[in-house]
Parts: sequence; structure tokens; C-alpha cells
Amino acid sequence: MFINWLNRIRESINLRLYPHKEGLLFSFRIMSFVVSALAISSIVYYHGFPRTSGSDDVVHIITRWSLAFYVLKYFIGFFYDFHPLKFLRRTWFEGVLVLIIVFLGLFTLYYGASAVYNYFSFLGVPDLPGLYILFVQLYVFVMIGLELVKASQYIDRFNIGPAGTLILSFVILIASGTALLMLPEMTTLGHIRFIDALFTSTSASCVTGLTVLDTSSFYSLKGQIIIMLLIQLGGINIVSFATFFATFYGGSGGIRQQSLLKDLLATRGLSDTRLILRRILAFSFLIELAGALFIFITWRESLSHYSTAKQIFHSVFHSISAFNNAGFSTFPGGLMNPHVSANYLSHWVIACLIILGGIGFSVLQDVFGLKSIMQRRRQRWKKLQVQSKIVLFTSAALVLSGTVIIFFLEIDSVFEGKNFFGTLTSSVFQAITARTAGFNTIDTGRLSQPALLLVMVLMYIGASPGSTGGGIKTTTFLTLFKASVATIKGKKNIEAFKHNISFETVDKAYSVALFSFVLIVISTFILSITEKEFSFVSLLFEEVSAFSTVGLSMGITPYLSDPGRLIIIVSMFIGRIGTLTLAIAFLKKASFKSYSYPRADIMIG
Repeated sequence: MFINWLNRIRESINLRLYPHKEGLLFSFRIMSFVVSALAISSIVYYHGFPRTSGSDDVVHIITRWSLAFYVLKYFIGFFYDFHPLKFLRRTWFEGVLVLIIVFLGLFTLYYGASAVYNYFSFLGVPDLPGLYILFVQLYVFVMIGLELVKASQYIDRFNIGPAGTLILSFVILIASGTALLMLPEMTTLGHIRFIDALFTSTSASCVTGLTVLDTSSFYSLKGQIIIMLLIQLGGINIVSFATFFATFYGGSGGIRQQSLLKDLLATRGLSDTRLILRRILAFSFLIELAGALFIFITWRESLSHYSTAKQIFHSVFHSISAFNNAGFSTFPGGLMNPHVSANYLSHWVIACLIILGGIGFSVLQDVFGLKSIMQRRRQRWKKLQVQSKIVLFTSAALVLSGTVIIFFLEIDSVFEGKNFFGTLTSSVFQAITARTAGFNTIDTGRLSQPALLLVMVLMYIGASPGSTGGGIKTTTFLTLFKASVATIKGKKNIEAFKHNISFETVDKAYSVALFSFVLIVISTFILSITEKEFSFVSLLFEEVSAFSTVGLSMGITPYLSDPGRLIIIVSMFIGRIGTLTLAIAFLKKASFKSYSYPRADIMIG
């Protein structure tokens, strides 16, 4: 009886609210866009420009009123929703944030800001005002992020397709990173050229690692944090983050989002995307956290001249950079820095992070996923997926062969003076980092010609599908190898691990390899015109490194002309999004006809 009475009251309220519901909510959506833009602008100004007491006061006022607006907007949405309980369940994450904001506001209003600051100062946190401002600004960013997630449902109206959405996400990320890096507070000198900011933003977003400016000395701590965030967003991809929060917030994703993630994550079907997406971010952050902890432990003695906070930052930065196969370093000279160059244990930790980030998220899930492990233990007949076997076998073969060849080629040259363990560690590290990471523990320019050629081959092959790395991918390489062997033997089927590889997959592999090869040739040709002072080998090495998003260089990157830097920027961008993705986004698919032309027998070879 009581429930029926409540339902009748709620229904009468809904009838009264309905006539002006849409208009009011639409007005709040418009106001939300304005408030979000104003809040972001104020926070960017706060951290990007020299601060004054007047500007700080303005930023604080805008930040607090922005939070108040988001709280009001949430309660209005709750009040006008026809099913309030479902609204609370659907928006529980935002509801928790709103409750925390309300609690902090009432707590500060009742006790006073000064009393709160004095209390925390007594507990040993004297810099609470600064921490509180950062905390509030972080909340504003989270609330704005939720607003953007809600707005992502309108992306279908642009009709740009999954490939176009992926490209657009990187364009927005690179443009945002460029704008942020050009702010005065991001560099030690207070200024940076546009082309240099664009190069750094593209290299970080595309997890390449090529740098025209020294990351350790030219960029301030704020600038290094921006680079680290670009690496994180670019490695896992900002689309993954957006779709994750969309599914996390709303419980499901649209067909377009799932189709995009199916290609991005190399999953088998649309139903797989939502299932593994949350695990991807969990895997990423857990691996990066563990990596940062192990790096911190191994570097504790080597970096004893730094403060603990500085050591933690270096560890976190390198862990994120390694797992995302970026190759950026906050040390002068990278891992060749005297403080860490002989710390071989840390090299093994970083190498493991590179491997885990480069084998692909679907393989991580298949090999290390708790559910997958339990299924294999219960059902002995259940094995790893074919793609996982191909990735692991090809990756192991490339690393092993690369290690052996580099070890014997450079044992009396670059590795001269190192003990056996140091030589072995450096050989393994070079074979791993050449596959898309780009960290340098040795001077790449000193490698012999055969070793340079081997490194270029490893860079061209790259990492695995659905990973943070680039290149044509290990699966593409093995497919091409198997197809060539089958053709020579006259076999009708292409087999791998007791499975047949479809001819559609073979055609796709040939397209990727050919498109990539043509792009590298054209880009190197243009570089040979614009950069006449450098040798052909160094230019080819630079281009392969850029396209494969590796980041290794023979030392010519800072000396490239502006046209040369633009060529490298374009190569990094295309290499990260993928040649096929670019082709699908800009080329129309062929329409099927009811007729076919006569077969032509063409001599090959």
C-alpha cells in the first residue's frame, strides 16, 4: 500500500515536471560546456603561466563555482529523472564524487578553512592549501571527463567511422599536448618553438621516444608530467580510456565504440571488447605500479643523491615509458647516464616491462588472466589461443636471434670493457628495445653496419597487435613467412600451430607490409633531399625508427631541419595509428558487382 502511494506521488510529480524537463536539461548541457571550458582554461592558466595572488584568487573562485555547478547539475538530473533509483545506480560513480564534494564543502563551511589547514598542519601536512587546490582541480578534471563521456554518444552524428574516430582521437591528443607544452611553465627557458612542441607531443602521444630537445634539462617538472600523461594516453589510447569510462559509467558501449575497440585491441568479437576493456586498464596500471616499485628498489642506491620524491618520480616515469614502449627518459643521455648505465638489474626490469607492453593486451589476458589460468587448470585440454602462441613464439625467436647476433657482432666493439653479464644484459636489452621501445643503454651510432641493419629489421617488424608498440607486427611477419613458404612448397593451405590462416589475413598482411615499405621509401627519399648533410644509413635508420614508433636514433634527431622534422612527425603518426587504419579512414570500400573480369595469368618472379 505504501509503495503504491509513493508511486502515485512520483507519477504526479513526473507529470508536472515533464513539460519543461527537456528544455531545462538542454540548458544545463549548454551551461556545462561553458563551465567546463572556463574551468579547464583557469586550471591550465594556473599551472601554465607565472602565478600572482590575483590570478590565484580568480582561479580558486572559478574552480569552486565549477564544482558547485556540477553538484547542482547532478541533483537536477536526479530530481527530473523518471526513475530516481535507477538514476542513482546508473550514475553511482558520479554520485560518490558529488557526495565527497558536498561533504568537503560543508566541513570547510562549518569549521572554516583556516581551522582545517591548522589541523592538517598539526598532523604534519603543512602544505595542505596547495594540496587542497590540486585535489579540487583534479576533481574538476574528473567531472569534466564524465561530461565528455556523456557527450561521446553524439559522435555517431559525424559519421566518420571507427578508423576516423581513432585518428581524430590522436589528432586531438597531439594538438592538446602541443598547446600545453608551449605554456611558459612547461620549459626551463619559458618558451619553445611550435615545431619542437609538436614534435615532442607527437613522439610522446605515438609512444616513439625520438626527441629534438633534452627531456631532462629543457622541460620543467610540469612539462615532464605532461609528457608522461601523453605517453600513458597514447600508449593505451585515449579511445580506450573514453570507452572504458563510458562502459564503467553507463554499463555498456555502443556498437560503434565496440567496433573501434575490436580493431584496436585485436579481439575476436564485439562481445569481447567490454569484457576485457576493464581488465586492460587493470593490467596496465598494476604492471606499471609493480614496475615502478621494482625500478625504485633497483635504483635506490644509484640515485641516492636525489630526494625520495625525485626517485619516485623517475621510477614512475620510466615504468610508464617502458610499459608503453615509449623510450622517453628523464636522465641526461637516457639509460646511458652514468648513474644507471651499469645498473643491469634495472635494465632487466625495464626489459620485462617492454615485453609485457609489446605482446598485446589480448595475449596478456590470455596468458596472465586469472580466469584463463583457472580454465586451463580445470580443463587440461584448453590451451592458449593461436594468436597468443604466434605472438609468443615470434617474439621469443626475434629476441633470441637478435641477442645472439648482437652479442657476437659487438662483443669486441661497443661492448668492449663490459663483463660477461653486462655484455649479455646489453645484448638482450638491445634486441628487446629495438622492437619498439627505444631506450638506449649504448651509443646506437657506434653499432657496426650489420648490427644497424639487424636493428632496422627488428624495428620494422615491431611489437604485436593490440599492444603499445608499432611496426608491422609479429603476426604480420609470421603470416608473410608462412605464406611464402607455402607458396614455394605449392601448398594450398597456410598453416600455423595446427590451424589454417585465412587468405583474407594473408592479403591484409601483404597490404600492411607493402604500404609500410612504400611509406618508409618515400619518407627516406624526401629526407635525403632535405637533410643532405647526413648519411643515407642514418636517415633510413631514423625513418624506420619513426615509422615503427621505436625512438632509437643515430644521434641526428636534434639536428634535423624543420621540413625533416615534419616528415618524422608524419611518419610517427602514421606508424602509431597503422597504415591500414589510415587507408580505411580515407578510402572508400569497393562496392560488390554481379560480374567479374576474365582471369589473367601473370608471370611472377
